[in-house]
Amino acid sequence: MKGLDLAERYFEEIGFPMLQQEFGPYMDRLAAGLVGDGSECSGFDDSVSRDHDWGPGFCLWLSKPDYEEIADRLQAALDGLPKTFEGCGPRRTSEWGDGRVGVFEVARFYQRFLGLDRIPADLDTWLILPENSLAACTNGKVFRDPLGEFTEWRVALLAFYPEDVRRKKIAARSMTIGQAGQYNFPRCVQRGELFAAQYAETKFCADVISVVFLLNRRYTSFYKWMHRAVGDLPLLGAWIRDRISDLITESDFARKEERIEEICAALIQEFGRQMLSTHDSTFLPDHGPVIQATIQDASLRGRNVWVG
Repeated sequence: MKGLDLAERYFEEIGFPMLQQEFGPYMDRLAAGLVGDGSECSGFDDSVSRDHDWGPGFCLWLSKPDYEEIADRLQAALDGLPKTFEGCGPRRTSEWGDGRVGVFEVARFYQRFLGLDRIPADLDTWLILPENSLAACTNGKVFRDPLGEFTEWRVALLAFYPEDVRRKKIAARSMTIGQAGQYNFPRCVQRGELFAAQYAETKFCADVISVVFLLNRRYTSFYKWMHRAVGDLPLLGAWIRDRISDLITESDFARKEERIEEICAALIQEFGRQMLSTHDSTFLPDHGPVIQATIQDASLRGRNVWVG
């Protein structure tokens, strides 16, 4: 059973009846679900995942006044629920896995990931937010949210970056993808600098996946899952996943270069389809300044094209 399905069934069959009985007056203000860190929140958990931070559990999210009033009692009630469910559990919390389930104040839950106790309101703030953290606090599933406060945050974040920020990031990735893959990889191979060549190849792959997420208006997952997750995206997703698999398993350096160029050509074609760049160059860094020039905000448009 997948961890997210387990969490929802555990909430519905064990958690919800207890909450109705012991916290009935608050039921119209309690949000519940499973969102955040952990492979189960992204649907990537498997048998290997079950050795730590996996098992029956869920999150409850409260407004600040409700949190101050009942959080301690509510957490104690959750701690008293059965530790196993349908043959799964108990959860074994790792050194860094505490706080993945339990009772949270809405704003402070999001603050753990974003460093903010408010929804981002300006381009500079959006630009510096960690992308994998945005992915983490918008994954999983909300089982119920009658008050709507948790969902208000979630909807605002899932609407994705402002378009100028998206374009700034795509411009910057165009520079680093081309630099790492089209320019530095073959030069490192030519010099016999195999560590540098391997690093350039890995950097190329990571930034390609990042730009495909941006092209799909989705946040890039945690590095451990980004290659797997990109395959689910509608634009270039499965194709890029397979081409990167081909690239990293290829042993012939000349063939690697061909695969790198094939990937870059596909990205450039999608840039044209989305009206991000109409440049006819096959070298990705030539597209970065063109994409950046389409940014509406003058301050953002005038910044270093490599930074995003």
